Amino acid sequence: MEPSIPILRLELRLGLRLELGLELGLELGLGLELGLGLGLGLKLGLVLGSLRLGLELGLELELGLGIGSTLKFHQHHKLEMTLKLTG
Repeated sequence: MEPSIPILRLELRLGLRLELGLELGLELGLGLELGLGLGLGLKLGLVLGSLRLGLELGLELELGLGIGSTLKFHQHHKLEMTLKLTG
């Protein structure tokens, strides 16, 4: 029988997601809407032993013309970093 030696492992994962979209639909009304959002989230999982830090930046531009045609362009950038410490 061999003695068990505790092993400490550190895992770091970095990811970047870029999402672009263009939507065309029907809507009643006329308007222009511009929104900019910036969010920072921190998630700590005690059961899984992981620490997740996420930064998300989104820009949305919505333009409606005429009696119901809408053009919507959205762009989202998400940067996610996961730090996992297991032992």
